[in-house]
This record gives sequence, C-alpha cells and structure tokens, in this order.
Amino acid sequence: MKIGIVGGTGDIGEGMALRLSHLHEVILGSRDESKACATSDCTIETLKGRGVTSHCSGVSNQEAVDAADVIVLALPFQHVRATLSGLTGFEGKIVVSPVNPMGKKGHFFYDQPEEGSAALYIKKMLPESARLVTAFNNIAAHKWKELDAVLDYSVAVCSDDQEAKKVVMSLISDLPNLTPLDAGPLSSSSIVESITPLLLNIAKNNGMRDVGVYFR
Repeated sequence: MKIGIVGGTGDIGEGMALRLSHLHEVILGSRDESKACATSDCTIETLKGRGVTSHCSGVSNQEAVDAADVIVLALPFQHVRATLSGLTGFEGKIVVSPVNPMGKKGHFFYDQPEEGSAALYIKKMLPESARLVTAFNNIAAHKWKELDAVLDYSVAVCSDDQEAKKVVMSLISDLPNLTPLDAGPLSSSSIVESITPLLLNIAKNNGMRDVGVYFR
C-alpha cells in the first residue's frame, strides 16, 4: 500500500514512516520538498541502524497526494484550509483525518467548528468521491517517533464508507499493540476528536505523560 502523508515532516508523519515504512511505501509530503527529503533520509538511516529496510521518500504535498492509495492529513486544524485549498487529486482516494480542533485558555478545550467536527469541516473541502475516515486522533504526536515506546492504545475509527474503514482498520492492525475499533459514522468524529483535549488536561493536572485511551 502507498501511504501519502500531507504535512509529513511533523511528529505524526515522521513517526508513521518509522513505524510503517518497512511494510508499506510511505511518501512524506511537505510544502518544502527539501524538508520532506531530509525527514525521509533520516527515517531510512534510523531504520537501517536497526537492521530494517525502509520504503520511504520525500516529496511535495501534491506529489504525496498524487502517488498515494491512502492519504493522511497530519496537519494542525488551523492549517487545514490553507493546505487543502492548494491541493488536488483526492477523487476516489481514502483520506484519513487525525485532526483535532483545540484551543487553550488555561486548559485545553475542544474548539468545535461550525460543521460539527474537523472531519466534517474537511469533508466540505474534498471532492464528493473522496473516502474520508477519522482515525489516530488520540495518540500523543511525539510518541509516534519513540520507536522503543509501545503504542498500547485503542484507535477509534469513524467513516461513512465501510470499505475505506476496513482498509484503515487493517492499517492500524499493522502497528503492534494498537487496537482498531469501529466507532460509527463520520458524524461521530466530534466525540473522538474531543477526547484529545480531555487527555491533555488529565495529563497536565495529574503530572502524567502520554495519556491515551484503551477500551477493554
């Protein structure tokens, strides 16, 4: 599978490449292609040092969209509109949103957009045939890059496209200890997204790190 990551030079993009590029071709996209290439080179060298072959490359965001079967939007909510408005080629492709709209005023809070969720906000900007899936929202971004850390979390997955949901849940299952769970239609995304500011507040107020969710 070819996984294209828009905004792929941040913790989530680089971490996904480190954890998935031995199984799938991971294409890291960026506004600055040279930065994507540097991140890709770093990923390849890091895994080579562990005796693992990486299938990773760095390109522009548009090239990542064009080449991918599954596209991950590893973007802060405030950068979504500006980034997506300059990209084309999402027709018929699976698009994954781990985007959480949040604010902070002494504490973190869910800054719900008018559409109801980041996923529904993104849906308005994509072509009708794009297959949007909400996933990976509640994993601490920096934890992705810590290869010796176990990602022992549940991953809630929302979509109106059942086949796209199955593909993403299968991808999640490729990551050891992550458990994909069907969380319903895309309209349920606001519930999933709003968990992240709750986790950040719990971590901050109780001196904890990397607080996550696991449904048992």
